[in-house]
Amino acid sequence: MPRIFTTTSLATHAEITLEGNAATHVGRVLRLKAGDKITLFNGLGGEYSATLIAIERQIVRAQIGTFTTREAESPLQITLAQGISRGERMDYTLQKSVELGVHRIIPLTTERCGVKLDEKRAAKRLQHWQGVIISACEQCGRNRIPEILPITPLARWLGENHTKTQPFVLHHRATHSLRQLPPPSGPISLLIGPEGGLSDSEIKRASQSGFKGIQLGPRILRTETAGIAALAALQTHWGDLG
Repeated sequence: MPRIFTTTSLATHAEITLEGNAATHVGRVLRLKAGDKITLFNGLGGEYSATLIAIERQIVRAQIGTFTTREAESPLQITLAQGISRGERMDYTLQKSVELGVHRIIPLTTERCGVKLDEKRAAKRLQHWQGVIISACEQCGRNRIPEILPITPLARWLGENHTKTQPFVLHHRATHSLRQLPPPSGPISLLIGPEGGLSDSEIKRASQSGFKGIQLGPRILRTETAGIAALAALQTHWGDLG
């Protein structure tokens, strides 16, 4: 059954109107018709069954049915701090990290980041990434939308207080694997470099900020592989995969 995210307030037996991207997805992409069933969620928890009443050009109306408290959130609160990569690689990282249960995403500019964005382009890219995250939630069954923060320079983010999280930085020269570490006692921060990797000075700065270096094996991973592999490993060791 198609799952649709909406920012509209939802309540059993109410009739709502879907507009914008939600209406386009229902009418033009999925080509649903009046009488078809969908699932609605608004990011506040749980989901509602609904029946489509009418589908017009830019507007879709639906009758809301029963509420279900079902959730698919991970017991791990993981913040992925990801060095920005180009185009579809970043989209892929965001999409799969949502599927793997990430709680928050922070796009980072780093020394070797190959993507340069002015303020206008950064705002447009952030809006696009928000759409990627919402679509991933619709697909994978999550009812809560992971937060994505504004693009932030790595040095500024490392300068923040990370004592309330267990911070890790992934790089192939690290000496520890996850199997050698005790389970986290609270939220996790995971730092992943961009396509060119983190520089030696950035890794050193992360270490000075309390980040534990971890590696996933002898092979060097691409940026779009590294974050996903690390999230999968974290969820397998300490989360809800397995």
